[in-house]
This record gives sequence, structure tokens and C-alpha cells, in this order.
Amino acid sequence: MRLLSATCVLATAVLAFTACSDPSTGLPTNALKSGIGTPAAGFDQYGYNEAAGIFNGPADGIDRVMDGLLWGSPLYASDHLVMKWNKAWPNGDGAWLTNEWNGRAPGGSGEVWHYKIVRLAAPCGAYGTPLPDGGYCLWGQYEMIMSHGSVGNQHFWDAHARPTGFGS
Repeated sequence: MRLLSATCVLATAVLAFTACSDPSTGLPTNALKSGIGTPAAGFDQYGYNEAAGIFNGPADGIDRVMDGLLWGSPLYASDHLVMKWNKAWPNGDGAWLTNEWNGRAPGGSGEVWHYKIVRLAAPCGAYGTPLPDGGYCLWGQYEMIMSHGSVGNQHFWDAHARPTGFGS
């Protein structure tokens, strides 16, 4: 799950913000709306609260199709995912995204992962390119600054950039 899932989540997050807006209002098409057409506080049926920059729910919902599958596979669909991003995500200066996967949910994969992703000022190379600070390039201008988790009672660190804080 390590590299693949981070990339899939990043792709979903990028697509969610670029392809799901109503051109006439600029509002996300999946946002809960009040009677006057403004996003209401709260989460939609998939787990997104776009106004707050949070997703909280089964990973199955990140593609906005509740079908028991995540990108065509049931393996991670039941994992619980908390995803947070700032207002600059995905294409602004200082953009960041976190993903906290918990596969210990009922029917989950059993894996637990925590990712931190930032947008860089310039392209960083091909996917998986190690970077001098300890992170690696996801694609284009995105760096995985932290990736660690557990699978089968073994703990892994795939990336631990220095520093791993946002805005550092």
C-alpha cells in the first residue's frame, strides 16, 4: 500500500478540487447546501467537509462512489480515512495534505498508515525519486515528506523528510 496508496489519494484529492465545481457558482458539486445554495457546515454522504478541508469516513467514499470498492478493489475500501488539507491545496504555494489510514476498521486491510504531502516550488523529478531532505517525489511538484505505517505487525518508514512539519 505504501507508495501506491499515497499516489492514489493524492490523485483523488487533486481531482476532487479541480473537476467537481459548478462553473456558475464555483461551489463544489458534492457539497451539502442550505436552502439558499451556500455550503452548509458538515459532511456530505461520502465523508467530505470541503469548507473545513477534511474528509472523514470509509476510504470507499473518496472517489464519491459508495460501492464497496476503492479504485476497483475491495482491499482498502473499508479502511477508515481521515484526510486534511489547507486552503492552498492542491496548486497553491504552501499547499499540504495529510492522510491517516486505519485498516483496523471492521473489514479493513489491517494496515495503518500516516502520510504528509506538500507541494514544492518546482518539479522534483519522477515518481519515487528520493529527495535530499529524506522525502520522495510523488509526481510533478508534490513531495511525500512523511510516510510511515504498519503491516502485519511490522512498522515501516518510507519517508521522513527533515523537517516534517508543514511550512518549515
